[in-house]
Amino acid sequence: MHKALSLISGGLDSMLATKLIMEQGVHVEGINFFTGFTGDHCYCFKQLEKEARNAKWVCTQLGIKLHVIDVVAEFKPILLNPKYGYGANLNPCLDCKLFMISKAQEWMRQYGFDFLITGEVLGQRPKSQRKDTLPLATEITDDRIVRPLSAKLLQTTLPEREGWINRELLCNFNGRSRKPQIKLAARFGFKEFPQPAGGCVLTDENFCKRLQDLLDHRLDKNYSLDDVLLLRIGRHLRINPDLKIIVGRDETENNFIAKYQDKYILLQSISHPGALILLDGKADTDAIQLVARLTAYFSKGRNAEKVDVAIRKHLENEQTITAMPLAPEEILQKW
Repeated sequence: MHKALSLISGGLDSMLATKLIMEQGVHVEGINFFTGFTGDHCYCFKQLEKEARNAKWVCTQLGIKLHVIDVVAEFKPILLNPKYGYGANLNPCLDCKLFMISKAQEWMRQYGFDFLITGEVLGQRPKSQRKDTLPLATEITDDRIVRPLSAKLLQTTLPEREGWINRELLCNFNGRSRKPQIKLAARFGFKEFPQPAGGCVLTDENFCKRLQDLLDHRLDKNYSLDDVLLLRIGRHLRINPDLKIIVGRDETENNFIAKYQDKYILLQSISHPGALILLDGKADTDAIQLVARLTAYFSKGRNAEKVDVAIRKHLENEQTITAMPLAPEEILQKW
């Protein structure tokens, strides 16, 4: 029996592509790459588990094993210097796709799989799924990559020529319409299936503004997974070139920010309920005083004359100061 490795994004396309190959008697296992930028807000869960949530669900429905691979560090050069450029925001879609296929190719060879499967559909994505860009992945994989949903519109692949799979049992989907996928899902008896994948925050304009700000103020343009997770939450206000703050907007975000009290200075009103604020960068006395006033503003004591603010420094005993809330017009002038 031949073995195939399927790139599982967690969307319907990869689910259907995998099922089409499984129907031909091929042993299939799934693989999902964690870059830190995919999936929806993962701050409430363990990162890898949340990022792979939909992929795990898909593989459970298909009855196959899923391998989740952490590539956060390896993805940095792809994000910072994409060979094929960005999309509308900081999304290096084509470079990202080729990177994941390259990593899957390495994994496939290491563990004795015969070919790769992807859920790509010709013409569905304007940058990474065009007829002139799809062959780039073919070169990486020595022609051992199959796109079952559009196979009949593409050149035959080695698995087809060798008779490992039957091309006639594959599809000819083209474009962005979801109707063919919905029809195929019904044929397979899938009554529930995930919404289209692609929840990459690098396509989100607001997230990318925050990310660009971070990169602009890091001499080495370096970032950590914690940086990426923090970019996804709260209000981000830059105090000066060396300091920005992150303001929790609700209890969930406050609880997440609290997990970083061993790394960052945190401020919070203790005389009135309010946001937990994280200081990212260098903070002198004047900056801390300003942030204390912001902390008072982002509390129920916004209209009070004075607010007591606790300053927690890297798990040390907290210090309490009294601060006058900033006026709304001061907030508007600065941010």
